Amino acid sequence: MPYRLAVRDISFFERPVTFARPFRFGAVVINATPQAFVRVEIEVEGKDRATGASAEFLVPKWFDKRPHLAPEETVTELRRSLLIARELYLAHSGFETAFGLHAACIGAQIEACAREDIPPLAAGYGPAEIDKAVLDALLRCTGANFFDGMAANVAGIDPRLSRDLTEADVSQFLAGRKRLERVAIRHTVGMDDKVEGEGGVADIRENAGARYFKLKLNGDPQHDADRLIQIGRELATLPHDYRVTLDANEQYADLAGLSALVDRLDRDAALRPIAQKLLYIEQPMPRDITRQSPLGGLARRDFIVDEADDSYDAFPVARALGYRGISSKSCKGVYKSVINATRAAKWSASGEKCFIAGEDLTCQAGLAVQQDLALGALIGVTHAERNGHHYVDGFGDTPAAEAEAFLSAHPDLYVRDASKIRLAIHDGDLLTGSLTAPGFASSVHPDWSTMQPLARPTVKIPLEKAV
Repeated sequence: MPYRLAVRDISFFERPVTFARPFRFGAVVINATPQAFVRVEIEVEGKDRATGASAEFLVPKWFDKRPHLAPEETVTELRRSLLIARELYLAHSGFETAFGLHAACIGAQIEACAREDIPPLAAGYGPAEIDKAVLDALLRCTGANFFDGMAANVAGIDPRLSRDLTEADVSQFLAGRKRLERVAIRHTVGMDDKVEGEGGVADIRENAGARYFKLKLNGDPQHDADRLIQIGRELATLPHDYRVTLDANEQYADLAGLSALVDRLDRDAALRPIAQKLLYIEQPMPRDITRQSPLGGLARRDFIVDEADDSYDAFPVARALGYRGISSKSCKGVYKSVINATRAAKWSASGEKCFIAGEDLTCQAGLAVQQDLALGALIGVTHAERNGHHYVDGFGDTPAAEAEAFLSAHPDLYVRDASKIRLAIHDGDLLTGSLTAPGFASSVHPDWSTMQPLARPTVKIPLEKAV
């Protein structure tokens, strides 16, 4: 049953994270970026107070790719998103369900961020991180694990933000959820990653035995086709079957370029090792062009949206354009993922192919990866992009005592490898058994004493208001 709660305190922290290798996607190369941490204190009506936590990268140039912005400016937007959301959530001093609190704040959040020229996708980051921490605290206070708690709808999720659904749609979907015991990793191949030979895509020391691969595209159909041919030759040497997805991160300017690539996939024999194993193509065009461009005949292939998923109506809009799926990312909101998974299940039950996919590289070892993994395991994501362990060396610069605490609490999810504690990958899969502790997928919290407070960004004034 839903519980009512009030948020009494919200604190933000951050910690620098250095990458073990550069990661290039779209037009940006990341070598390091901060990880944000959220700590909340709530009071549950008729019960007690509890503390919850969440974590996520402050990833540059993904939430907002506008070319005139420097990478650090887009990180500043995410910090502002957190701080604006904090004011809104704390302003609701009365008791409300966890989802009711989210629903009461999300509209005002989008409007307040728009006044600072922060786009909707970045605006949603703050509520998404606070919501995860609130849910963690609620589950801890009530002694429930994430899977049982969500099946019982302790957060009070309802269709008030998704009028195409009914109360019964949401409650029946949640009540039928069973935890996936294993979730396969999808190994990401960035634009600068090595393809051939030792250290390449088929090297088990690099891909950790993955059976799924996510291949980044740069928006040039000739370049992308040539690179996919090269990758396909390597993947064809794997001793097991495999599947691939393609991700353009908004780099295809229009349908013409995208059509050129899809035509090559359909007709070029050299691309068969990719084309015959292709599950779907992710977010090929910029989010604004996506909304104006029905896929038409291209819908013979499956497409999903990701960066265009910046509102509760994004999936129905994308579906009408010919898209079959949408990404689940905890940095875009746990509740939106649940609503979209409910939609996919409802539409699929009527005979239409619709699905929700697990797409997120920003989840680092510890709290972030565990919460996103649990979300996917709840809503039925059988394989998920999961490469934080690859671009960051295990727990990276996380203090040793904190990493040890996560290993001790979640021995099925982590493993000691020489001097490092790393994600434990079992025949290409992650195990979810230890995520059933009370709270949101974690028995332990990060060591707050080892972090810095969130850097305080200045308010961004839109250019037209500054002149």
